[in-house]
Amino acid sequence: MKKNKISKNWVNKQRRDIYVRQSKVDGYRARSAYKLIEIDEKFKIFKGGLSVIDIGAAPGSWSQYAFKAAKSGRLISIDLKKMEPIGNSVQIKGDFTEKKIQEEIKKNLSDKVDVVMSDMAVDTTGIKNVDSIQTGELCKEAMFFAKGLMKDNGYFVSKIFMGSTFNEIVAEGKKYFKEVKVFKPKSSRKDSKESFIICRKIR
Repeated sequence: MKKNKISKNWVNKQRRDIYVRQSKVDGYRARSAYKLIEIDEKFKIFKGGLSVIDIGAAPGSWSQYAFKAAKSGRLISIDLKKMEPIGNSVQIKGDFTEKKIQEEIKKNLSDKVDVVMSDMAVDTTGIKNVDSIQTGELCKEAMFFAKGLMKDNGYFVSKIFMGSTFNEIVAEGKKYFKEVKVFKPKSSRKDSKESFIICRKIR
C-alpha cells in the first residue's frame, strides 16, 4: 500500500514538472538534459568538434545534448543499460569501473578528450547518507579515470550529493584540477541533495 502511494506521488510530481513536459517537446529522453544545458550556459563547456565521454549515460539525455552541441565531434556513451542509438556516437554497455570496460573506452579514442561527464548515481537505498557516500565513490572513480584521458584544458563534470563525502570530493577535485566549481542548476529538484562539480585544467 505504501509503495503504491509513493508511486502515485511520483507520477503526480512528474505530471506537474515543467522540465518533464518540456523534455517531451524538445525530444530529450529525460528532464536531466536541462541540468547539463544550464551547466553549459554558465561554464561555456561545449562547442563544435569536441570529443566527449558520457559515463552513466542512460537513458541518454546528456548524450543527446552533447552530440548536438559538439556537432562534428566524437561522443562515447557508457552505461550498464542498453541505450537507443544517438547519431554515429559510440555506445559501450557495461560497468565503467571494470578494467575491461575502461580498456574498451580507451580503444575507441585516438587522442585525449575535451569533456568527461557523469550524471551517475547509485540506485537509492532511501538512506541519504549511504546514497551520498556510494555516489561520491562513483564520482571519485570517474574523476580519477577522467584525468588520465583528458586534455590539459578539458572539463570534468559530475553529479555529487551534499553529505558526508561532499568536502572530500571537492578536495579531491582541487588535487587534480586547477579550477573547481560546484553548481546546482534550477532544473535540479528543490528537494534533491544533488549538485554538480565542474573541474577544469589538469594540474
